[in-house]
Amino acid sequence: MIEVRDVTKRFGSTVALDRVSFAVEKGKILGFLGPNGAGKSTTMKIITTFLAPDGGQVTVDGIDVLEQPLSVRRRIGYLPENVPLYHDMSVEEYLVFVGRARGLANPRLRERLAWCVEACGLRTEYKKRIQELSKGFRQRTGLAQALIHDPDILILDEPTSGLDPLQIIGIRQLIASLAGHKTVIFSTHILQEVGPVTDRVAIVNEGRIVADGRIGELTERAMGENRVFLTLRRPATEVEPALRGLPALSSLRALGEAPNGACRFELRAPFRHDLLGAIAGLASERGWPLTELQESRYSLEDTFIALTRAAGSQREVA
Repeated sequence: MIEVRDVTKRFGSTVALDRVSFAVEKGKILGFLGPNGAGKSTTMKIITTFLAPDGGQVTVDGIDVLEQPLSVRRRIGYLPENVPLYHDMSVEEYLVFVGRARGLANPRLRERLAWCVEACGLRTEYKKRIQELSKGFRQRTGLAQALIHDPDILILDEPTSGLDPLQIIGIRQLIASLAGHKTVIFSTHILQEVGPVTDRVAIVNEGRIVADGRIGELTERAMGENRVFLTLRRPATEVEPALRGLPALSSLRALGEAPNGACRFELRAPFRHDLLGAIAGLASERGWPLTELQESRYSLEDTFIALTRAAGSQREVA
């Protein structure tokens, strides 16, 4: 549905995008992650035909964005980083204006207005002028204009910017509900935004894609090892030699004494090895009284930091 191939974009001497490539299949949701200034908005502006690439190719539903930009725009709903609003209009007037500009007429326009107002939580603000709205409701209005014409493709640049926690949850749920029905790219620099919406991410840093895939796969690639924390009421001198005999164990670190005279350890092994099960089996065999046995999962932040650091090191070597 969306294919970006070797796209490069320069602003003067600054390389904003450096041979960026990724694809999004029909009906899938892609989280486009990266710090501020990484190239996320530039990529989205190229996909939506607001900017032309200096090199490479972008196709949307098989259509080249440079050759047929109007055909591409008809298929896309776009929420840019700076929401395109007319502040002297009411929410209703604005959405009617956008809907008509998108070719909607009654009764289809009324149907889409009702859906967008409900989905984006705008019912209480519908008659207000946009200049009177809070930043969060302006963001919701911008999202409604991206959805008004029921596009097959949504490009959302920081869609939860300015929203309070409850509003963020609502927008996440809305985006997740579109899976299977629409192709969605949403960008964010807030990594916690991604997990509740999709497990597929592309990470961009300094204008380059440094990772692309499912979160679990990227974590395994970036971190390499699983880690388990173990606490039990036995002398460390008894426990440590037995733990070191576990198969595939790559590291063991004593963390000192825990309350009630217990000892605590951090153990690591390759992801594909069932370290948790191996420890549980050993504890059962030895009759150890466990007070803690838990797998400590890496966060998306851990994965992101590891991948971007690795990419930076490779660039320095090159």
